[in-house]
Amino acid sequence: MWKSVIGSSSIMSFALLGDSLIYAILPVYAETFGLTFVMVGILLSINRFVRVLTYGIINNLINKFGKKNMCILAAVLATLSTATYGLSLGFIPLFIARIVWGIAYSILVLSTLFYAVEYKQKAGTRVGISQSIQRIGSILSLLVGTWYVTYVGPEMIFIIMAIPTSLGIFIAFFLPKEKIKENKDNSYKFQFKKPNSFECLYFLQGYGVDGLFAITVTLMLVEQTQLNLAVLGGGALLALRHFGEAIASPIFGTIADYIGARKVFIISCILVVVGFLLISIEMIVTGAIILLIFRGAMASLGPALIAQSINNDNKVKNDLSRMQTFRDLGAAIGPIVTGATLSYFSPEIQHLILGTIFTVFFIFFLNSNTFKESIYSIK
Repeated sequence: MWKSVIGSSSIMSFALLGDSLIYAILPVYAETFGLTFVMVGILLSINRFVRVLTYGIINNLINKFGKKNMCILAAVLATLSTATYGLSLGFIPLFIARIVWGIAYSILVLSTLFYAVEYKQKAGTRVGISQSIQRIGSILSLLVGTWYVTYVGPEMIFIIMAIPTSLGIFIAFFLPKEKIKENKDNSYKFQFKKPNSFECLYFLQGYGVDGLFAITVTLMLVEQTQLNLAVLGGGALLALRHFGEAIASPIFGTIADYIGARKVFIISCILVVVGFLLISIEMIVTGAIILLIFRGAMASLGPALIAQSINNDNKVKNDLSRMQTFRDLGAAIGPIVTGATLSYFSPEIQHLILGTIFTVFFIFFLNSNTFKESIYSIK
């Protein structure tokens, strides 16, 4: 059980090296790559759209070919996409590389979740530890990569990152073998029906943290300090996004196993709003710490809520896929809308608007049947 959780999470950790760093590099070095800021927004969001469109397909492929085989494929695709970032061949090759990465991430995020909730007892703890391991690569990439880029350049840093990313291929071959059951009932087709309030909160979380905040944090710091310091500071805060998951996910996931995920989820949502509002009044560091820690808490609490409340394994997988789909849909739309509206609204104003909208939907969630009666309301 733990071998598969740790192994799959380690593959994700290596795979995230290039993707994490590109968020800190592209907005600042856009001209070096021959990109406009609109192109940057497209590149940083297209992988999310790919994930939204492929989660259902990937879910079915995992059921058909097994988690291990799909993880091997994902590790190969992640290595190829990271190396392509460093070739600096222009917008189209980068666009294709981001599509390839989107497919790789879809496979890995679902596989790691499926491994973690395979046994329901203490699922929150396993999801939390899985999230923690996954974020190690992102933290190291953003802290070391943003420092080393000043010596090797923004293209070469991705070539270097592709080397450790390839280690995920080796790890994938040593994942435990699994029996693949032929069952037509395992098939899943995602339908874009109206999301419930729970899914809306994850959409807004994805839009705000992985979209708006990730795109604008370096730009906000540039207004207050020198370019190289802003890049380092932005890299550190983006690393904190992953560090928050690495620390908060196992802690809050374990707490959820003992007192119930619902109570911890409520507190986390409230503090996410506090984080947005603090950033809006230019308390960037303080707001980011609060926002990112409790965004990390939500990363384990969502799957824990689902795992604790559903007895049917296929429905668990389907609901996890829907939750992740709406989170990534928000993260996909976030960079594009942010890039298009920066000329009209400052990053701080956009954080204020989003914090207000998140509050409104959180109130809807508290008063909805989803909270009171549905499968997500766990005592």
